[in-house]
Amino acid sequence: MIGVSPKVGGRRSEVGSQRSEVGSQRSSEGRLSYDSPLTTCHVPTILDDILTRKRADVAAAKLRVPERELSARLPDAPPVRDFAAALAGANGIGLIAEIKKASPSAGVIREDFDPVAIAKAYETHGANCLSVLTDEPFFQGKLQYLTDVRGAVGIPVLRKDFLIDRYQVLEARAAGADCVLLIAECLDDDRLRELYFAAAETGMESLIELYDPANLDRVLKLQPRLVGVNNRNLKTFVTDLDHSLSLLDRIPDETLFVSESGIRTPDDVARLQAAGVDAILVGESLMRSADIGRAVEELLGRAT
Repeated sequence: MIGVSPKVGGRRSEVGSQRSEVGSQRSSEGRLSYDSPLTTCHVPTILDDILTRKRADVAAAKLRVPERELSARLPDAPPVRDFAAALAGANGIGLIAEIKKASPSAGVIREDFDPVAIAKAYETHGANCLSVLTDEPFFQGKLQYLTDVRGAVGIPVLRKDFLIDRYQVLEARAAGADCVLLIAECLDDDRLRELYFAAAETGMESLIELYDPANLDRVLKLQPRLVGVNNRNLKTFVTDLDHSLSLLDRIPDETLFVSESGIRTPDDVARLQAAGVDAILVGESLMRSADIGRAVEELLGRAT
């Protein structure tokens, strides 16, 4: 068994007031149990639909490839690359560049979708890590895309999907993932902890994402190296960078803070970096660009 890797120190300078003390307990009100209707937590119906379909897909996958057989494949997976260290060592703000063909709200984002070519462009032009959408029914992703991308680049790769079961963590590692996304709004405390430590046992990192500030305390109990805040309101789908900034002071300095969604311009990036954000996850604005490499450089303020 591989233990939890030591935490990488955050790169934030002392910005603003001293961070408030994180409460030791979170009220059970509003917690989402694994099988609870998402509407009780004010999450939109589309997420409910996604998780319902995901449970069925995981059950079917277990019939095709039993968990024992999947676990036996792990020794043949490529060695894990340190996702958090790649972000912590960035020259300036770290960039997780996302490979995403479509989304339920936007439809097809990029018609000429070549995940390997996109990954190489991202890496060449300054991305520190990659995120690959692997959900097929709603985002037109594939787990094979992650495997193909991981074999073509030298930087760490995240499996971005709706993980609800340990089986998916093993799938991710067998496919070559270095990190997995865990969404706090989709997981109760027990399930979140289970998946977080399942990933750690394989050597992978977890990027734990949240939107609702009420979820932050229970996320921080795990002492994760990476915490992501989604700037997209899960009910209205409106994005607001102030949402990340409002939670920044509650994140321990040793935890790398990732701002996600709604980051479109160099001014957005400069604003987040000046506030002390360690890294950003950007997908749609880059995927829509005719020249993805130049779009990365422009976003990071490095275009000439």
